[in-house]
Amino acid sequence: MGSVLSVSARSGHHFSKTPALSIRLLTGLGVDGDAHMGETVKHRSRVRRDPTQPNLRQVHLIHAELFEELRAKGFVVQPADLGENITTDGIDLLALPSGTRLHLGTSAVVEITGLRNPCIQIDDFQNGLMAATLDRDAQGNLVRKAGVMSIVISEGDVRPGDAIRVELPAEPHRPLQPV
Repeated sequence: MGSVLSVSARSGHHFSKTPALSIRLLTGLGVDGDAHMGETVKHRSRVRRDPTQPNLRQVHLIHAELFEELRAKGFVVQPADLGENITTDGIDLLALPSGTRLHLGTSAVVEITGLRNPCIQIDDFQNGLMAATLDRDAQGNLVRKAGVMSIVISEGDVRPGDAIRVELPAEPHRPLQPV
């Protein structure tokens, strides 16, 4: 079992979010007051392509262990800096299959839809950071480490220190793909 290290939201379309004492997850919508809240896509490049697409990126989660890895490479990154809504501790988010449900605190539940595909805006934040959030596995396949995206299944408040319980989907498990 892991825990919530930090929560954040921001109403405008900015790269980083603003840390908060709590956030409210709304079923089928996302984080109350966040720029990416809604049933349809809110990411500006995706809206330009097709504004009717379902929003599979309502809540962005990053594992705190990534920040430690980035610090070891000389980057200074704190929770909310990379635009995530929830920073987790003690859960290997990238190893979870698509459809995994994370129970956050007393009532909130999100379902992981896929990997965050890091974009060039990360380099605008800190030069070279995009490459640091990408890697290659033993077979040479690209590994995206900038967190996971999810949708809200059950609403509730989420706070730092809240427990996170992982509920795996029925087998066969599907590996995470970029969304």
